[in-house]
Amino acid sequence: RIKGAELAETLEWPKPEKTRIDRWELTALGSYKPEAELRSADELPESLKELSGNAPSGLVVQRNSSSVFKQLSPELQAKGVIFTDLETAARDHADLVQKYLFQAVKQDESKLTALHSAIWNGGVFLYVPKNTEIELPLQALFYSDDAEATFAPHILIVADNNSRVTYVDNVVSAYTAEQQALTKQAVVEVFVNPGAHVRVATVNHMADSIIDLTIRRAIIENDARIEWVIGDLHDGHILSDTQSVLKGNGSSSDAKVISIGKNSQQMSLTTGAVHIGRSSESNMVTRAVMKDSSRAIINGITKIEKGATKANGVQTEKVLMLSPKARGDANPILLIDEDDVKAGHAASVGQVNPEQVYYLMSRGISKKDAERLIIHGFLAPVVSEIPIEAVREQLKRLLERKLEG
Repeated sequence: RIKGAELAETLEWPKPEKTRIDRWELTALGSYKPEAELRSADELPESLKELSGNAPSGLVVQRNSSSVFKQLSPELQAKGVIFTDLETAARDHADLVQKYLFQAVKQDESKLTALHSAIWNGGVFLYVPKNTEIELPLQALFYSDDAEATFAPHILIVADNNSRVTYVDNVVSAYTAEQQALTKQAVVEVFVNPGAHVRVATVNHMADSIIDLTIRRAIIENDARIEWVIGDLHDGHILSDTQSVLKGNGSSSDAKVISIGKNSQQMSLTTGAVHIGRSSESNMVTRAVMKDSSRAIINGITKIEKGATKANGVQTEKVLMLSPKARGDANPILLIDEDDVKAGHAASVGQVNPEQVYYLMSRGISKKDAERLIIHGFLAPVVSEIPIEAVREQLKRLLERKLEG
C-alpha cells in the first residue's frame, strides 16, 4: 500500500481515447469507514435483499469500506474452495493471495492502479482447486450508502487447472438522500489456469453523484476460457476497461457488454483481447443505447502478437441513438503482428430503424411500445447471458428505468 501511494504521486491518470477523465472529480475518494457485520443476509436493506439471489453456494457482501457478511456452503468448503473478502484472505491465505494480487493489473500502470493498490478495501477472493466444478454461481454484493466512505473493492479470482466456476456481482448505491460526489475504484483480476472455465457476470448501477472507474483483466492459460457479461448501467460517469490476455495455446475469451447513457453522462467503454497463444480465440460484443446529451466512446481492441498463429479475433460494437444531442463513437481497432490469423470487426452507429417501427405499428403496437421492443431486442444478446434469474430480472428493470428516465 505504501508503494502504491508513492507511485500515485508520480504517475498520470489513464488517457482513454477522446475522454478527458482528468476533468472528472477523481479525488473524491472518501475515508475508510468500517461497518458492523451482519449475522445473516436477511439483515440487508429491503431494496438490496433481492440482489443476493438467495445465493445457496456462497455470498460476500461489502458495505462502503468493509466486508459485512460472507458465507460459503459446507459442501464447497469441504472441496477446498475459498470464497471470502480479500482482506480476510490476505491474512488467512497470505501465500496464495501474494502470488496473484496485482499480477494481472500492475500497480505501476497508472495513477488509478497505483492509488487503488493503496486504498483498496473489502473485495472478494475466490479460489477454485484443481478439477473442481461449481455448478451454482457464487455471488457478491457491493453497496455504498455513505458517500463519505471509501468504496474501492478488489476482486481476485483464481481457477486452478480444469476447474469451472461462475461468479456474479452487483455494484449499487443505496442512498436515501442526495449525496456528495464519490469516486468508486474497482479492479478485477482473473487467473484462468490450464483447462479451466470461468464466467464473470457483473451489473453496475449507482447514483449519478458517483464516478465509476473499473478495470477488469483476465490471464487465460492453455485450453482455458473466460466469459465476461457486463452491464454498465451506472448513472454517473464511467471508465470501464475489460481485457482478456490469451496467454495459452487454445485459450478463448467471450465478452459481452451493454450500457445505456442518459442526461449528460460521459462513458469510456473499452473491451480488449490480446492474443499470445496459438489457436487462441476471442469474441467481443458491445451494445450501447444513448439518450439525452450523453456521450460514449466505445473501443474494441483486438491485438494479435507475433507467434500467435491460427488466432481468431472477432469484435462488434453497435450504438443506438435515441436523441439528436447524444453521441456515441464506435471504434474497432485491430493490431496484428502475425500473418496466419483471422480477425474481423463490425461497428455501427444509428437511430431506431423507422421501417421496424412502422412494421410493429402496423400490427397494432403503439410507436412508444414499438421503439421499446426494438431497444430490448437490440440489448437482448447480453441480457439473456446473465446466469442468475433474479439478477437478470433486476437488469431488465434497470434497463426500463434508464430508458424511461
